[in-house]
Amino acid sequence: MDLVSTEAAIGGEVEGLDLNDEPGEGVREAIRGFLWERGVIVVHDQRITPEAFLSFARIFGEPDEHFLTHYAHPTHSNILVISNIIEDGRSVGFADAGRVWHSDGSYLACPVAVTLLYALEVPRDGERTLGDTEVASSAAAYEGLPAELKGRIAGLEAVHQVAGRRRSLKTGLPSDREEDERQPDVVHPLVRRHPETGRRYLFATQGECIAVPGMEEGEALTLIDALASEIQRPRYRHTHRWSEGDLLIWDNRAVQHLATFDYEWPRHRRLMHRITIPETA
Repeated sequence: MDLVSTEAAIGGEVEGLDLNDEPGEGVREAIRGFLWERGVIVVHDQRITPEAFLSFARIFGEPDEHFLTHYAHPTHSNILVISNIIEDGRSVGFADAGRVWHSDGSYLACPVAVTLLYALEVPRDGERTLGDTEVASSAAAYEGLPAELKGRIAGLEAVHQVAGRRRSLKTGLPSDREEDERQPDVVHPLVRRHPETGRRYLFATQGECIAVPGMEEGEALTLIDALASEIQRPRYRHTHRWSEGDLLIWDNRAVQHLATFDYEWPRHRRLMHRITIPETA
């Protein structure tokens, strides 16, 4: 197995690994360490069953279940189906996932630590693949802030509301947006510390973060937007261009991500399986 870093601020590839083979503890430690270091990593050319996918994912912790349970894998509730495919008038998966910059599960009291996304079908336009995933370093963004701004946000918190992500865009199915509205708000620090690396990172999302306790609304939203925009700067980004068999893994304590919606049903098909590992309390 070889671990190869990209030239960007984040990103890396794991080469020479077959996920159908149970990795030893040394390999597990190496993969975890590489993810903590690089924020997002990919394993190419995999052909794995749901059982093998779940087994590998557990090297990062115990998988959780998404609240949109109607998009769960039919026999493995810990796997969320991400897809734009419609069969018999019904969406086979969550088609609207990743439309805005975000960290997975940041709206939960115990947010998601690690996400694993496995590509079974990738949309194409001729030879060109569609549906890139953009990833940006929230840790590098914090480190690049002026000292004055770091001091200003130290100790501040933000209110996270998952429904805010799509309320203004009005994307996704109305029934999914109604389910979003039923999820409770949670409060998290604007700056968190990574439990493995010790690096501080920004934890702010436009739309989802609706308030800063103790701050006037207009000032709070301006601050949230400014911090979120810092994360999205091109110098902090890595673009993943998908191929079937790719397993992309990212650390939500170090990066945010955004899906590219340059494909459409029924001309293009996209089918992926996703597992999320929550933080430990």
